[in-house]
Amino acid sequence: MEEGYRDRSAFIRGAKDLAKEVKRQAGKKVGRGIDRMSDEYSKRSYTRFEEDDDDDYPVQGQDGGFYRSDSRANDDEGAHSDSTEGHDEDDEIYEGEYQGIPRADSGKADGQLGGAPGPVGAQFRDFGEQAGERRKDREELAQQYETILQECGHGRFQWTLYFVLGLALMADGVEIFVVGFVLPSAEKDMCLSEPNKGMLGLIVYLGMMVGAFLWGGLADRIGRRQTLLISLSINSVFAFFSSFVQGYSTFLFCRLLSGVGIGGSIPIVFSYYSEFLAQEKRGEHLSWLCMFWMIGGIYASAMAWAIIPHYGWSFQMGSAYQFHSWRVFVLVCAFPAVSAIGALTTMPESPRFFLENGKHDEAWMILKQVHDTNMRAKGYPERVFSVTTIKTVKPLDELVEMGGEAVVWHKRWRMKLMSVFRQVWSNFLACFSPEYRRTTLMMMAVWFSMSFSYYGLTVWFPDMIKYLQKQEYSSRTKVFIKEKVEHITFNFTLENQIHRNGEYFNDKFMNLKMKSMLFEDSVFEECYFEDITSSNTFFKNCTFISTLFYNTDLFEFRFINSRLINSTFLHNKEGCMLDFSDENNAYMIYFVSFLGTLAVLPGNIVSALLMDKIGRLRMLAGSSMISCISCFFLSFGSSESAMIALLCLFGGISIASWNALDVLTVELYPSDKRTTAFGFLNALCKLAAVLGISIFTSFVGISKAVPIMFASGALAAGSSLALKLPETRGQVLQ
Repeated sequence: MEEGYRDRSAFIRGAKDLAKEVKRQAGKKVGRGIDRMSDEYSKRSYTRFEEDDDDDYPVQGQDGGFYRSDSRANDDEGAHSDSTEGHDEDDEIYEGEYQGIPRADSGKADGQLGGAPGPVGAQFRDFGEQAGERRKDREELAQQYETILQECGHGRFQWTLYFVLGLALMADGVEIFVVGFVLPSAEKDMCLSEPNKGMLGLIVYLGMMVGAFLWGGLADRIGRRQTLLISLSINSVFAFFSSFVQGYSTFLFCRLLSGVGIGGSIPIVFSYYSEFLAQEKRGEHLSWLCMFWMIGGIYASAMAWAIIPHYGWSFQMGSAYQFHSWRVFVLVCAFPAVSAIGALTTMPESPRFFLENGKHDEAWMILKQVHDTNMRAKGYPERVFSVTTIKTVKPLDELVEMGGEAVVWHKRWRMKLMSVFRQVWSNFLACFSPEYRRTTLMMMAVWFSMSFSYYGLTVWFPDMIKYLQKQEYSSRTKVFIKEKVEHITFNFTLENQIHRNGEYFNDKFMNLKMKSMLFEDSVFEECYFEDITSSNTFFKNCTFISTLFYNTDLFEFRFINSRLINSTFLHNKEGCMLDFSDENNAYMIYFVSFLGTLAVLPGNIVSALLMDKIGRLRMLAGSSMISCISCFFLSFGSSESAMIALLCLFGGISIASWNALDVLTVELYPSDKRTTAFGFLNALCKLAAVLGISIFTSFVGISKAVPIMFASGALAAGSSLALKLPETRGQVLQ
């Protein structure tokens, strides 16, 4: 078409005709859409070729022509009709293209804006040349995008998005605590062995490790908002199912997939929010966003405290289906993710993602929405969004042969999925290209050291408290040796006792509770057990002769190397039962976790206020070093109160390191690799958490020195490595 309008006067006449035709067609086909879009800018766009002065045409400014200007250029420098007036290459008007939205000036000059083929010679350009052009476009876009965000301002839109994404981050914090809180009840309800207990505690981290890598990579290809919606939906569905399934294997499977879903929360949320924040607001407000992770921990602790010990909140359907209070807690913990899904449907996609993929119009509309929302909230509804066109990055040509309509749908979908996953893998490998290799390796070391020490210690603390409680409880154990009891009726609670080499003849144990009871090398002859409820009660190397068990929960699991001669079980309660008398211990564990997460609040506030003042690296290295020093005080914790105080101290200090690390990860990688890199590093974080938890908990009751040494060494190494990373304060988001 450009060949036909080289003559200036002919081009002007043609432009006038095209403008009139566009106005007529748009009125017929997209009238309603134009009415909704008829702001001041679109009115100018319809009439700009109908001015009496033929010399009045848009002109690019000195900064690239991305803002509205009253000056006009001559026809040779003006925008061509294909990219501004809704025409395709055959000069046909098509519905939905012309909406009064400014078009990118670079659309036809370098080929089609959306990645369609340009001139024949351009289709086969060298890949390196194309990558170089993309890099140059991305650098220009970064500068222009920062200026646009400055014009949009920071206001109601960003705060709305803050609370929406905060719910998604809160769901991640809840997921970390769920299994730890339900484990004491679930292990009794499901009769778990020690290896199964350990797997149930670690399965959520394994799921989050897979999810972080998967969803982080997809978010760079299909969009932040869409990927986050998918991941939160998977988390919500399987968290809901896990509260109802009965078997251990199915519960484990549901918690695994629930972890896979929530694994995408952290890498996507921080990347998504950062792309709506101007440079001077980014560090502070990303740190404020971290507070929702703490709120998730407080929510989980409070709900566990309020729900789990109430064993009356349960029902059963026969003997096959039981729904105890801990399952109610699992169900309640899915609420933040469900709320985040509902709120996220009202928010737009990241405009930076659209611009990185050549979708100019969609990005422009979102940025205009941000601008108008903030200006109306600030009392300036008359202010007009002055941006006309924005630099876009031309997508790489993807020559995927789909086979046309002749190929069945499932094959086309398989080919599309294969193409997406190849792109995700290619993007991941790009994080280890020479340009980013050093940064990625250094960040891997910092993430691993931080996670290894933090998660290892935070799980070790409650285990140490439980160990101290157990030690104190054991010190009050009563021991009976070689006692002989005949014709006695026991109808009172038996608790915290050990009976060795005892002889019991014609005794009755009726309507009582047995808690932490051990009968070892004892003989029961012609005894009668009725309506017995037990917890942590075992008969080891015992002999039962002509003994009747009626309506008790004493079954094979309770008898270790014992012999039953002419003994009978009637109406026995099969399976492990919940501990109905361990409420005080449960309250203590939930209270400790509640205090530990609440202690993070001061550190979070301080880090948010200082993040943009002292810089990311100083915050990260300084907090890690102080956390390292605080680890040495753990050796002085010999009581419950001391351990709780040290837990609060460590959590309050280390949160500043995590805030700085999240901000640094967002700012070190370009937009097209941001969630991929963040997801990979977060997956490495969960792997380090699994290793840290496994190693640290194995030393509970054995040694304090080894966990403290490991944690201090990891934090010291992370602090020193952090100082070698580049500082990103004051830099434009790539």
